[in-house]
Amino acid sequence: MSDYRYGSDSGYDRGLLAAGRQSGRRYLGVVSASTFEGKEVLAREWFAPNLIPARNVTIVNGDGGTGKSLLLTQLAVAATSGTPWIGLQVAQGGCLYLSAEDDLDELHRRLANVSERAGVRFSDLEQLRIVPLAGEDAVLAAPKPASNMLLTTGLFDAVDEELAKTRPALVVLDTLADLFGGEQNQRAQARQFIGLLRGWAIKHQTTVVLLAHPSQSGMVSGTGSSGNTAWNNSVRSRLYLERVTASEGSKAFEPDPDARVLRTVKANYGRTGGEIPLRWVEGVLEPKAQSFDSSMARMSAEHRADQVFLNLLARFEAEGRQVSPLPNAPTYGPSYFSRHGDAEGITKRGLEAAMNRLFASGRIRVGKSHGSPSKQKDIIVRA
Repeated sequence: MSDYRYGSDSGYDRGLLAAGRQSGRRYLGVVSASTFEGKEVLAREWFAPNLIPARNVTIVNGDGGTGKSLLLTQLAVAATSGTPWIGLQVAQGGCLYLSAEDDLDELHRRLANVSERAGVRFSDLEQLRIVPLAGEDAVLAAPKPASNMLLTTGLFDAVDEELAKTRPALVVLDTLADLFGGEQNQRAQARQFIGLLRGWAIKHQTTVVLLAHPSQSGMVSGTGSSGNTAWNNSVRSRLYLERVTASEGSKAFEPDPDARVLRTVKANYGRTGGEIPLRWVEGVLEPKAQSFDSSMARMSAEHRADQVFLNLLARFEAEGRQVSPLPNAPTYGPSYFSRHGDAEGITKRGLEAAMNRLFASGRIRVGKSHGSPSKQKDIIVRA
């Protein structure tokens, strides 16, 4: 039996207002404008301010190797951990990330860089759920033979069920070329596919971001578009991540190979043409204007945390109190120190990072507590 089926016959509800089918007949969900009388006009909600509208579909275009998957991994981490994304505070909630390009090991490496830079642990990312599809059939929908009508797949239904179960705030689809089984230059197919994703957004109250490669003409024109104009016209927002190039005569070159720019090329609810200069720094993309300042601020904060850790360790030693390097120990150093009045507001996590830096630099070491060898325990001591 084929894995493909008609969208309407698969039981998938596209979320159209009050619409339904009875005995094959379609009924309109008609709303009189008078019903809005006296009702509060709700403010438009954004998942990422002025870039990604909430509960809608956004396309992010970018040529291979520019870092669009990295950029969306950073968004997924920001959404699930409450940390900023390229300098912006985004909506918080779970994320379902479908990756058809990278295997689980590569996703692990990328997440390790992003989470370390963001100052979060993998244990903080419980709501970030990954579906690795590299090397597998990742098609969500494809056209019926000899027809432009799309049929959804078993994978589409499985994702739909997962969304119903976990209710994530964000869905990342990486990438269009792997997930769409149709012809990108067919307008009808493009609009149907975006319509299916819009159905997810409405039905499950989630925000969908679809990654896509630009066509050659899209790169030449600077719009970053892919396929026909229906892709651009069907979404409410489209962003383009590209390298920063300059020209010398007829030759183009990159003055800074780590520089990128995220441009708003289509925005139904905001201003088109906005740009966010980014730069690749230690495995992540950071706002360029903030990269130096943030690095200096981080170094200053790390130095302060290191000094607080050393000061408290010296005080505890002078008082005859000992702290452990073992996280499960009741006298675990960072946990003890974070509750001290002189911790200067530095959290347990910040003091853990300081302890690890101090161990690595040789300024502290693991010693043994006093007593008989059988009762000695590991403790933290100054080197």
